[in-house]
Amino acid sequence: MKSYIHYKEQQKAKELINGFSRMPKEEKLRKITKYFYDADSAEEDFKSFWYEDERIQKLFDEFSENTISNYYFPYSIAPNFLIDGEVYHIPMVIEESSVVAAASKSAKFWASHGGFHTKIHSTVKVGQVHFTWEGDASKLHAAMPEMKERFIEKTKPITANMEERGGGIIDIELVDKTSDMENYYQLKASFNTVDSMGANFINSCLEEFASELKKYVMESNAFEGKEKDVNVIMSILSNYTPDCVVETWVECDIEDLAELEEELSGKEYAEKFRKGVQVAKVDKFRATTHNKGIFNGVDAVALATGNDFRAIEAAGHTYAARDGQYRGLTDLTLENGKFKYSLKLPLSMGTVGGLTNLHPLVKKSLQLLNNPKAEDLMRIAATAGLANNFGAVHSLVTKGIQLGHMKMHLLNILNAFEATEEEKNQAVKYFKNIKVSYSNVADFIKALRNEKSNRES
Repeated sequence: MKSYIHYKEQQKAKELINGFSRMPKEEKLRKITKYFYDADSAEEDFKSFWYEDERIQKLFDEFSENTISNYYFPYSIAPNFLIDGEVYHIPMVIEESSVVAAASKSAKFWASHGGFHTKIHSTVKVGQVHFTWEGDASKLHAAMPEMKERFIEKTKPITANMEERGGGIIDIELVDKTSDMENYYQLKASFNTVDSMGANFINSCLEEFASELKKYVMESNAFEGKEKDVNVIMSILSNYTPDCVVETWVECDIEDLAELEEELSGKEYAEKFRKGVQVAKVDKFRATTHNKGIFNGVDAVALATGNDFRAIEAAGHTYAARDGQYRGLTDLTLENGKFKYSLKLPLSMGTVGGLTNLHPLVKKSLQLLNNPKAEDLMRIAATAGLANNFGAVHSLVTKGIQLGHMKMHLLNILNAFEATEEEKNQAVKYFKNIKVSYSNVADFIKALRNEKSNRES
């Protein structure tokens, strides 16, 4: 076996790799694993996550660039969500067990109190052509109606299929941003992409708009001299979708909340919950963690259904700061003896295209959710977010987050100590009424093993 000193020398000796993307997968793997302390063991570990079915593995390899292995996350189910009168058992892909537990517990409570209710406010998405132009702005505005017709005509080959499904280009407007940046303008376009997330569709349209804009200005007699020159900076969709919004909420009699915490009346519980939500409205540090709890649920559904959780999060966090201060995304009203907790969220999701047609488990997720349309998936994902957030706030304002969280984390800690099944079973019993912490578990395992060693000796 190679010495640790030799291993450290290897770490210092990393070098640039030429032509890495063109190498066969096995060669890529060898190029990387040679930098590990035990290269053979490292290569074996990476290969152990390959699919035996070469067809499926090839599919996964082609999802990304320079793949050498697969990275697994748990695929869990949060059951018993009653959403708009229909029951869903929601797939969630996430490594944190307390997220699924919180969502499931919330779903069970609210299923017996009317369930979750949802509303789609709009499904409009935005793309922009960013460009600079020197000239009389009134000339550009005057030409916009004709240019808009040209843009739409030019993109007909791209929009034909989308229009057949009921989507397409909704509008194109000229935005003067010269007060923010010298000579800066935008073509701001709005789209309906129906059941697809629509990034490729939108970007393809925008690039045609940019090309036609330059051509029109160059050929038009309305412009002269430097006005003939349009400098396109970029053409790209925006992941901020404030007009693609879903709302989800739960409500019940305030007195029913006593079922959630035996030591509090419904009124006392509601007041503690209200204060917890209000803190997230006024303090950005708490708001960030409050919203993270929402995206624990939303992201887990997004991953399970092959959607872009990074784009979803970016839009949500921008939306949380839309009035100039970053705030919690949920709202609570206590009126006429009723508790109503709601979430309004920009959520751009798709159920066709991309991974939805390729990833085997994504297809299974969508089947489990009754093959939803994009709007249905928006409702489901937002509801998972509200459920998880409700569970988190409930824990925080009652017994504290660590009691439940660390009990769910107990098995991870035990696995870190390579605990046997017998040790795990004893630990679960021991920590049933004792606070879980890394040091407490370490002490328990040490004592357990010392006791066993003494018995055997």
